[in-house]
Amino acid sequence: MTPFAAIGATALFLLYVWLGGAILASALSRRKGYGERVGLASGLLVPVVGALVWLVWPARPDSVWRARGPLGRGGKTVAEARAEAGSDAARGKDE
Repeated sequence: MTPFAAIGATALFLLYVWLGGAILASALSRRKGYGERVGLASGLLVPVVGALVWLVWPARPDSVWRARGPLGRGGKTVAEARAEAGSDAARGKDE
C-alpha cells in the first residue's frame, strides 16, 4: 500500500469527524434556542471543541432544552411550557 492511500484514509476519517462535530454543534445550538447557523459556524470553525462548547453554553429561557430537557423526554411540549410560563407571569409568580 502506498503512503498516499494511507493519507487518504486518514483524511477521510478526519473529514467525517469534522462534519460530525459540525452537525452535533448545530443540533445542540438549535435545542438551546440560538439557531442552527451559530452552531454550524462554531462547529465548522472549531470542529470537536465547538460541540463541547455548546454542551456547557447556557440555554435560553424559552428553548427546547429548558422546556423538554437535554434529551427531550420532558412531560410537556414546548408550547405547553411556554403557555404555562405566560400564565405564571400573568398571575405574578415570576417576580
